[in-house]
Parts: sequence; structure tokens; C-alpha cells
Amino acid sequence: MASEKILNRKKEEVSKLAEKIKEAKVVLLTDYRGINVADVTDLRAKLRSSEVEYKVIKNNITRRALEECKIEGLEDVLEGPTAVIIGNNDYLDACKTIYEYAKDNEFYKIKGGIIDGKVVSTEEIITLAKLPSRETLISMLAGALLGNISKLAVALDQVRLQKEQTAEA
Repeated sequence: MASEKILNRKKEEVSKLAEKIKEAKVVLLTDYRGINVADVTDLRAKLRSSEVEYKVIKNNITRRALEECKIEGLEDVLEGPTAVIIGNNDYLDACKTIYEYAKDNEFYKIKGGIIDGKVVSTEEIITLAKLPSRETLISMLAGALLGNISKLAVALDQVRLQKEQTAEA
């Protein structure tokens, strides 16, 4: 049986992880088999620039932290080596970074995750990752609005011209 000191240390790890999960906007679980140290270091650097944390945590600790947070539905993905990605800001950046990395590395797999407190599947994460960035969506919306405003301006100008012509006649 494990000593009391080890058990207390593990309980502390579980509670720290549970606290991070509660505060996080995004938690992704990935399988990192077959990835070398240089690639993981590169991935961590990319994630760090988005203020996202990448850690390899034992499945048992992750499972207990999820239980402490009362999050269900990820028990089956906690098998084999699992990396935990935790972000407190925009979840799209983390999803996009992990998706792009998984696309380039055939061994790296997204297992599932939690976004804004809701358990999401691998497919949902990939769908989110394929969405354009917020800035791109805003520029697309602005372009669409500007196009409609231009059409309205042309139509109003035509009405003005028509009224001027009828007033002259």
C-alpha cells in the first residue's frame, strides 16, 4: 500500500488539476504516442504563445479530477498515454493548434475534450478547428454588410435620379 505522504501528494495533484479544469475554457485530451521530444517541445511553444498549458498527466489523476469536477463522458478516452491541454482564453486557438499538429503527425490523436464545461467529441473539436478565425469571420461579416450598404446607396441614387427626371418633365 502506498504511503500516506504519496497519497496526500496525489490528492493534491488531483485537486490542483480539478481546479484548473473548472477554470478552463478548453480542456483537450490527446494521445501522444510516437511523438519525439523535439516535436512536443515545438507544440508546447506554439500552445504557450496562445497561453495554453500542455501536460502529460497520469490517467488515474485525470480521471479523479474529472470526477471531482462532476464531468462524465471522458472515462473511455483515458486509456494509453494521454496529454492534457488546458486553456483559459479562446478555445479556438487551442483546437486549431492541436488539429494542425495532429494533421501533420499521423500518430498524434485527439481523444476528446471539454469546451466551456461541455464534453465534446473528437469530431466536434475538429469541426471547431476548421472554422475560420474570429478576425476572418468579422471581416467576412463587414464585407457582406458593406456590399449591402453599397447596393442600398446605388438604389437610393437611382430613386433620386428618377424623381429629378420626373420633376423636370
